[in-house]
Amino acid sequence: MQEILDGFVFSLVGGQAKSGNTIMSYKRDIAHYLTFLKEKGISDIKKTNRTTVLTYLLLLQKQGRAAATISRRLASLRSFYGYVQDSGVKMKDPTLNLEAPKVSRKAPGVLTTQETEILLSMPKLTNAKGYRDRAMLEVLYATGIKVSELISLNIQDVDLKQGYITCRNGVHARTLQMGRAAIHALRDYIEKARDTMVTSDDVKILFLNCNGTRLSRQGFWKILKSYGKDAGIKKEITPYTLRHSFAIHLMENGADIKFVSQMLGYTDITAMQVYADILDSGMREEYQKTHPRA
Repeated sequence: MQEILDGFVFSLVGGQAKSGNTIMSYKRDIAHYLTFLKEKGISDIKKTNRTTVLTYLLLLQKQGRAAATISRRLASLRSFYGYVQDSGVKMKDPTLNLEAPKVSRKAPGVLTTQETEILLSMPKLTNAKGYRDRAMLEVLYATGIKVSELISLNIQDVDLKQGYITCRNGVHARTLQMGRAAIHALRDYIEKARDTMVTSDDVKILFLNCNGTRLSRQGFWKILKSYGKDAGIKKEITPYTLRHSFAIHLMENGADIKFVSQMLGYTDITAMQVYADILDSGMREEYQKTHPRA
């Protein structure tokens, strides 16, 4: 059944609707399922049925797999059997109407607006590191981007005149508005501190570490945890804390959930496309009206 797996993966790549990581995840899931079938002596995909899939899911459960993992495996199987049927194999979809196990989601860590204000004020503007850290925290809270997107920014991704940054995830990009506090902090960092951290005029990285290279995600996490401790915040602070706080604070102030989803980049993957000007005038007004530091 290796040919079926190869064809399935090829269909995902050709569709260009899923990221490379997602495709690899699907491939691993189906490869694991096909190994299960081989061990059961099943060499023809048409001989699988609802009982086969249920037995497989039960095995995963007995192995102690997390509910989230089992749910993902079932989603992969649904996609796989959809491909099998589309390729001309006459059989019933054994995943039809199967329910995934309930996944308990831990509530994201969220700071209050007061805690956020304290955290953002912790970097002291006495050296380049302080200017850099203040700018990073303000940009994170102003836009809700991921830390991986933040540290991937280059200097050309910043438009201080219009108050935008453009962050990229593979071939996808989104342009996000910043509030006045973030624009001011970013301008201060670029004009007063970044040049002292740059080792060459060819360096395009926006946020640099002390060695003049790109700051790592782990490096940022250490910085964030240190400021959280200095601020006396008892809550666990992770790289996603400001992202979650950004979303919650906007919605608490009446922002439309669709607007917040667009800011976070939570759109249907099939509808995602490269774009540069995502914010129309209505969204600009919504942002300025509802973001605490706009």
